[in-house]
Amino acid sequence: MEAIFNYFETIPSSHRSILLVGGIMFFWFLEGAIPLFKFNYKKWRHALPNIFFTLTTILINFGLAFVLLKSSDWVKNNNFGIINWLPQMPLWLYMVLGVLLLDFFGAYLAHYVEHKVKPLWMVHLVHHTDHNVDITTGNRHHPIESVIRFSFTLFGVFVVGTPIAIVFLYQSLSVVFTQLTHANIKMPRKLDKIISYVFVSPDMHKVHHHYVLPYTDSNYGNIFSIWDRLLGTYMELDREQLIYGVDVFPDEKENGNTLNLLKQPFQKYKRPTIKPE
Repeated sequence: MEAIFNYFETIPSSHRSILLVGGIMFFWFLEGAIPLFKFNYKKWRHALPNIFFTLTTILINFGLAFVLLKSSDWVKNNNFGIINWLPQMPLWLYMVLGVLLLDFFGAYLAHYVEHKVKPLWMVHLVHHTDHNVDITTGNRHHPIESVIRFSFTLFGVFVVGTPIAIVFLYQSLSVVFTQLTHANIKMPRKLDKIISYVFVSPDMHKVHHHYVLPYTDSNYGNIFSIWDRLLGTYMELDREQLIYGVDVFPDEKENGNTLNLLKQPFQKYKRPTIKPE
C-alpha cells in the first residue's frame, strides 16, 4: 500500500494523460463491440463538441493545479482535516477514507448543489443536453462548471485533509469511473446491480441522464454509490426505458453545436415540475 501511496504522490503527468486518452480509446472501441444502444449518429461528429469541452476542462484543471498542490501541502504540514484528526490508522484505511470523503465533497455534493441551485444548474445543463450518451459525454462540461467542480474539490481537500497522493488517486479513479459510467456499453444486468451496491455502475448513472424529473435529480455519485443510498437520492429505471437529454432543451441539432452550448447557461427557460412516470 505504501508503494501505491508513493506512486500517486509523484505520478507523472504523462501517466495521467495516458489514463484519460487510453480510457477514451478503449471504451470507444468497446462501444462498437457491446453497445447498450445503437445510436443513429455519426460518432465523430457527435464527439467534436464533447472533445472541445474535454480540452477546456484539462486546461482549466492544469491552470489551477498549483492551488491544489499548495492546499494539499498545507493540510499535510498542519495536520488539518477530518482524516488527520482521527486516531492513527493503517495506511490502507487512511487512503480509503480519504478517497471516500473526497468523493463526497468533490463529486456528490458538487453535483447535488448544481442540480438544486438554478444558476449552477444552467451551467451543468450542458452535460445533460447530450442526446447520445457515450464515452465522450463524460467530460462534456462547460468551462464555468470546470471551475465550480474544482472549487468543490479544493473545499474537500481542506475539510477532509487529503495529501496530494490521495488527491491524485481520487482524480485517477474519478476519470476511470466517469468513462465507465458514461460509455455506451451493455454490462450484464446482474453484474451491474452487484457493482451498484458499493460503486456507481453504468446503468445506475445513466438513470441520471434520463430526460425528465425525478430521474434527472437522482444518482449524483461518481465513484461510490453509497452516498446516494445513504442520502435518499438513489433511483432505478430499466435501461430499456432510458431517453437521454433534457426536456427543456429538446433540439438535438442545437445541443450538438459548440457555440450554442457555450451560450446555453445564459438562455432562459422555466424548469418543469416533477413528472412521475
